[in-house]
Amino acid sequence: MEYRTGKVEKMSIDLASVYKGKKVFVTGHTGFKGSWLITWLHLLGANVKGYALAPENENDLYNALQGDELCGSVIADIRDKERLAEEILNFEPDFIFHMAAQPLVRLSYELPAYTFEVNAQGTAHVLDALRLLTKPCVAVMITTDKVYENLETGHYYKETDRLGGYDPYSASKACAELVIDSYRKSFFNPVSYQKHGKSVSSARAGNVIGGGDWAKDRIIPDIVRALQAKEPIIVRSPLSVRPWQHVLEPLNGYLILAANQEKEPQKFASAYNFGPDQSDNFTVEEVTKKAIDIWGNGTYKKDESSSNVHEAGLLKLDISKIKNELEWKPRYNASDAIAMTISWYKGFGKGENARKLLQEQVNAYTKLT
Repeated sequence: MEYRTGKVEKMSIDLASVYKGKKVFVTGHTGFKGSWLITWLHLLGANVKGYALAPENENDLYNALQGDELCGSVIADIRDKERLAEEILNFEPDFIFHMAAQPLVRLSYELPAYTFEVNAQGTAHVLDALRLLTKPCVAVMITTDKVYENLETGHYYKETDRLGGYDPYSASKACAELVIDSYRKSFFNPVSYQKHGKSVSSARAGNVIGGGDWAKDRIIPDIVRALQAKEPIIVRSPLSVRPWQHVLEPLNGYLILAANQEKEPQKFASAYNFGPDQSDNFTVEEVTKKAIDIWGNGTYKKDESSSNVHEAGLLKLDISKIKNELEWKPRYNASDAIAMTISWYKGFGKGENARKLLQEQVNAYTKLT
């Protein structure tokens, strides 16, 4: 099935030539985005080592993929500084992608201190281990679009805008960005790259969707669970606007960013936004309607219950920097992303192999011309 609309330029970087045979350390590899990343890296021929907590549920994507066959898997806590450093130093990676996180806004209200420990202190632990590594290494530290002080005015946030965060999750990720910036200036300063050999960037990605996400309090998993059970979809915050993108979009950006850091480590040691084009923002209700149309049936109703939990209603990113500096741009629009995602779930529900479905979508994405 063809999801892409419009002509897209062929990717200018041969990712296989960059990552084949290279050692890549991925934190959070058992999570949703991590599972997609290790699958792609495996296809590229990389030697991958993952570090994360065990998957929470039996049906999590990592288990469906048989992820242990795609990487050397270390099940451990990012808060365990000594264990993390030991694994990184023994592996001697060429690349690090730090994705381990407590990623849920609503859960951060229940576990605020834990959220700060994982997201802020955990990031410091990765960078502290990198400081001890005695070989050149590229590190891409993944945070979120929610690191900005969001006034919900419709402003498109640039990398230079003020950091902030109302809820513990957003604030913890803003703290992580401050940690990254501090380590980059203090220990991995691009000016003195020849001495330390480390290039550290941060990637701020918007909401991602894709097959295999079963997390609680995420709209696509909630939609799919309801559709499979033939129950009405309960839509929370239907008018909230998010920068929806398929999970392959930012992952492609991370891989391209790291490849450019390896080539020009001083130039690209910076922060970058990854998101859809400015014209490509849907409300939660619009996403729900599109998903139902693609699925072929289903109903929804708005959640009328009151909540004491604050969640941003409007958030938009300015992606001009990544477009101009790396010539990265979205390959799919939001409608395509929803179609790809629902297609994956329908195929998986019919018994198709999870890894095969992922690999097919990765291959289709990389072959765009």
